Amino acid sequence: MAGRLAIALASVAVLVLTGYAWNGITDLENNVTRLGGLSLGSGQDGAVDILMVGTDSRTDAQGNPLSPAEAAKLHAGDEVATNTDTILLIRIPNDGSSATAISIPRDSYVDVPGIGMSKINAAYGATKEARREALVESGTSPEQAQTESTAAGRKALIDTVAKLTGVQVDHYAEVGLVGFVLLTDAVGGVDVCLKNPVDEPLSGARFRAGRQVLDGAQALSFVRQRHDLPRGDLDRIVRQQVFMASLAQKVLSAGTLTNPGKLSDLEQAVSRSIVIDDNWDILKFVEQLKDLSGGKVKFATIPVTDEQGWSEDGQQSVVTVNPVAVQRFTSALLTKPAPGRLDRADYTVDVVNAGSVDGLATNVSNIATSRGFLRGTTGNASSPDATSAVMTSERNAAATDLARQMGGLPVQVDPSIPAGHLKLMLTDAYTGPGSITDTGAQPGSTDTAATPAGVTSTTTTTPPITASGSGPACVN
Repeated sequence: MAGRLAIALASVAVLVLTGYAWNGITDLENNVTRLGGLSLGSGQDGAVDILMVGTDSRTDAQGNPLSPAEAAKLHAGDEVATNTDTILLIRIPNDGSSATAISIPRDSYVDVPGIGMSKINAAYGATKEARREALVESGTSPEQAQTESTAAGRKALIDTVAKLTGVQVDHYAEVGLVGFVLLTDAVGGVDVCLKNPVDEPLSGARFRAGRQVLDGAQALSFVRQRHDLPRGDLDRIVRQQVFMASLAQKVLSAGTLTNPGKLSDLEQAVSRSIVIDDNWDILKFVEQLKDLSGGKVKFATIPVTDEQGWSEDGQQSVVTVNPVAVQRFTSALLTKPAPGRLDRADYTVDVVNAGSVDGLATNVSNIATSRGFLRGTTGNASSPDATSAVMTSERNAAATDLARQMGGLPVQVDPSIPAGHLKLMLTDAYTGPGSITDTGAQPGSTDTAATPAGVTSTTTTTPPITASGSGPACVN
């Protein structure tokens, strides 16, 4: 059961991270189930912060039982729990310029109000059960006790996340398993990519290596698996993130947004699966995100100090975290480059392999993305007269910086290059990062290349996960 709660967040993430795609679907706001009585903020800390949790619910958002066919797809069994094994905090600056979905590992060892140090996934369930028992013992009806204890569990989780991250939670969303399946099927399946074949019976994950399209039931297994993965739950989080990015990309595609049937299916999936706070003005939120592009939608995980730590009593394996480092991380998401400072994230890099080295474009694209540029398209071209170069519509600091990052390539002006894009043309003569002669740091290791003054970049060569249109990243 440990993995089942993890996957539900994909559906609610799509509602938030592709919010502007729903512009014109005014019925959506009226059809989503609302929650009252939550103590939430109002974006006064510089960002709208949305807490999303998944539940192992056997009902839809309105409390209606699932059909036998829907229940069979979930493979969820009969046990019902309220541990929130997936917790996602989406941070959106008030200007709507970006969105970062931050995963919080379920085993993060944190201070839970009223409980003390505990795994964060117990904040909701343990608080709820303790409150329910106390209410029933005091004579409260079971129905009223269930309602009040559930509200107490939600508040405990909200307060715990706020204390850990240093943010004020402004909106709350909760989703059951069925929403994940419905949304995946509504868009006609979602692309994923695996580095290796998988056959893991506990989750039902049985997939070949490489890129493939999964339907809702298959995707459920893909994001549930944590056994037989090198980093266990942390690798599962990466799977969730790349799946959400791919699902968001699918929702934002022209084939979805211009298809009335798919839009109707998506609206029904959202209305059946998602519960949100009653102060959330979706139409206003949609307007805030109208200029948000897929490349500005990113996924991350809070920094951890030990993936294999132990609880204070030595009885539980936990993920240890430093709240100060976590708060520094969330705060940095609101920091914009100083005036005149180059932000690589403002430029999309397309890579063309004009030579004969297999995989060159993809490898170099990974490196450019890892150094802070947005991932663009990759492809091959037969250009005998081409030379390795950075191509740009006009000479600018970004082109010069990319040319330096790629080993000192020349910069060529090509007015046909779209604004905000840079094109890397690579031939067999290319010897920079990612080439067959390169023996330096590769994606996935620490970046030792110096970032020049006046440039904002990332600090690791692991390519960031975004909802840009370049296809799914291959994962464990």
